[in-house]
Amino acid sequence: MVELIKVADIPRSTYYYWEKRLSRADKYANVKAAIQTIYHEHKGRYGYRRIAKELKKYGFNHDPKTIHKLMNAIGIKCEVRMKKYRSYKGNVGKIAPNILQRDFKAENMNEKWVTDVTEFHLFGEKRYLSPVLDLCNGEIIAYTVMSRPVYKLVDEMLKQALTRLQPGDQVILHSDQGWHYQMSQYQRTLKQHNITQSMSRKGNCLDNAVIENFFGLLKSELLYLQNFDSIEHFEKELEEYIYYYNNKRMKSKLKDLSPVEYRTQVLGVA
Repeated sequence: MVELIKVADIPRSTYYYWEKRLSRADKYANVKAAIQTIYHEHKGRYGYRRIAKELKKYGFNHDPKTIHKLMNAIGIKCEVRMKKYRSYKGNVGKIAPNILQRDFKAENMNEKWVTDVTEFHLFGEKRYLSPVLDLCNGEIIAYTVMSRPVYKLVDEMLKQALTRLQPGDQVILHSDQGWHYQMSQYQRTLKQHNITQSMSRKGNCLDNAVIENFFGLLKSELLYLQNFDSIEHFEKELEEYIYYYNNKRMKSKLKDLSPVEYRTQVLGVA
């Protein structure tokens, strides 16, 4: 060993310092294992800040900067990169007034809902998603997926959402000026259930910013992040993502709970 130190031309103290340091057990080994578990559970969608918050559930309390360094050491990082998208708007015709007025806060469930339709194009085919989001906790309370943007797409979504209503609920349902929402059948159904219709102003996506943001998140965390084997595979992953978004994905505005956790734990609504 002495001969090796001479050949390497390094001080003996330096050699023994690094030998001791390298042989020492990694004090962050358990934290790194937990980081990788959380990272893969969320399919690379979580960055170091969210992982730091999630680690507290495992009993690890570390500064986010420390988690960032550990993730770099492991060689993992958040894979999500937000991209612009275009949602399906349909034709414009007779509209309802903008009742919501960009007031996206709601104290209770079934107080304010927002909806829209967005398009996916994969494997030479198209799929249209029509969800309803409750502004109280950001939860997707109903949705449909179809290969064509026919009225049935919105009609079935609305029927699903109506099952969430409780006696006495007075909901504002906001959308853009898509033709689906101008159909007499759609508007008649809203009136029958004491739902007030609200629409964005023409060409103003900010009037429905929350659902637009959800579409952006969905496409960044699913469509642009994963690879799919077929359109059927995509539909399965889409279903799983919406479940994940509702039940597992934490939101800082909800005290770092998922929409469903916030609804059941904070609001006490089953």
